[in-house]
Amino acid sequence: MVKTGLKVLMEDKLELIGDKALGLITNPTGVNEKLEDNISLFLARDKVNLKAIFAPEHGLWAAIQDLVEVSSFKHEGVSIPIYSLYGKNRKPTPEMLEGIDVLIFDIQDVGVKFYTFVSTMAIAMEACAENGVSFMVLDRPNPITGTRIEGPMLDPAFKSFIGYFTVTLRHGLTIGELALLYREIFQLSLRLEVVKMEGWNREMWFDDTGLEWIMPSPNMPTLDTAIVYPGTCLFEGTNISEGRGTTKPFEFIGAPWMDGRFIADKLNSLNMEGVRFRPVQFIPTFSKYQDETCSGMQIHVINRSSFRPVKTALAMIETIMKSYPDDFQWRNVFDMLMGTDKVRKAMIDGDHAVNITRSWEDELKGFAETRKGYLIY
Repeated sequence: MVKTGLKVLMEDKLELIGDKALGLITNPTGVNEKLEDNISLFLARDKVNLKAIFAPEHGLWAAIQDLVEVSSFKHEGVSIPIYSLYGKNRKPTPEMLEGIDVLIFDIQDVGVKFYTFVSTMAIAMEACAENGVSFMVLDRPNPITGTRIEGPMLDPAFKSFIGYFTVTLRHGLTIGELALLYREIFQLSLRLEVVKMEGWNREMWFDDTGLEWIMPSPNMPTLDTAIVYPGTCLFEGTNISEGRGTTKPFEFIGAPWMDGRFIADKLNSLNMEGVRFRPVQFIPTFSKYQDETCSGMQIHVINRSSFRPVKTALAMIETIMKSYPDDFQWRNVFDMLMGTDKVRKAMIDGDHAVNITRSWEDELKGFAETRKGYLIY
């Protein structure tokens, strides 16, 4: 079994925090192999001084839907403030950090630049640098492996909370490695400690680790979801449902005006590696097309090693856009998710998805070389 940074800290490296006042950024994924949560583990140790807790998007219990602001509150039964970093403030204020020596980050990421937990981490690192607070990352696996990178580099003009790191869309880094990269690239004057995992290697998928999958957010229920997410999250930037409000978010794709069987057949005829499409109908209980019957497809990954989620999603968008030119619409968030407007503009001009994915090959090679300096496994 892989030992997470939390496990290593509690077993072997408590001296790093034993005499320090701590802040903790976490959510339900901050557990050990026995599913004991980090807050309880810290509070159970007399010499561990936990002074404040910080929660990212979706809240401390990961129960709140996306884009919904979260309020700060007190921890039930314990006199510890819980500050929301997805409400009035997305950056810890000097008042929040007052009296804290080390701010610890312990959350399971999903390996994609637009999953906002890593943006919260980067912004918190900036706040710590500005306020003389040390930062610690309790490292956790990249659930979709640490070997595969895909998609274009973020254009700084499109930097946002859903794209804060200048990395490729799927970056193949752990949160600890991302933290090291961010400190160096932006030259943060920050004392940073990454508590490394033990037993993890870059080829591992999450179900190779021996760890239990904990939903990091309401629409990330399984590893299967995380595998398709780097691609199908791009449908948020269109008027096509990405399956929110169903039991298969990011696996169900469709719309009321679509013929799912027709599109599934067209996509299957492309013989894309590692994936097949099955026609479905679904009725979202919230989000796009709430309470409307949508026709579409479920994306089935039959070989996750050869599957390329971004390439696949762009081929899906191209096929739907050309099949339903009067119904398909873009949304502004597409460029923010993609990290560039070049992809959308190329598709509007009629360029094929396969050519678009080839266009960022040099960027991928450049990033692969850059990230070598930050790999710790």
